[in-house]
Amino acid sequence: MITDINPKLPMRNRKRTRDFYENKLGFTDIGSEDFEVYLIMQKDQIQIHFFEFKELDPAENYGQVYIRTNDIDRLYQTFLDNKVSIHPNGQLQNKSWGQREFAILDPDNNLLTFGQSLPR
Repeated sequence: MITDINPKLPMRNRKRTRDFYENKLGFTDIGSEDFEVYLIMQKDQIQIHFFEFKELDPAENYGQVYIRTNDIDRLYQTFLDNKVSIHPNGQLQNKSWGQREFAILDPDNNLLTFGQSLPR
């Protein structure tokens, strides 16, 4: 009876990760300051967990999350308004597999792809 999933991604710097997710993407820190090497961020109904990996080489990070939304155009515009850099290959577009998607990279090169199903 699986009910939810919370991905865990690497981060090099907790403060920088929290700042990006809070101030650029609109997430809230719901973790505890007692755990300096762990971070839990939430937006609406999703959580992303982060673990400290100070030696992470962002160029070799393949962390990825696919996040579904029900208002992709508004979310995309909100990120643009917040000056979030859209991935060069991830501009908002309709995909042949029936999704409308865009993608961004966080400060540690974790790829966040946002998608909404296209009407059939």
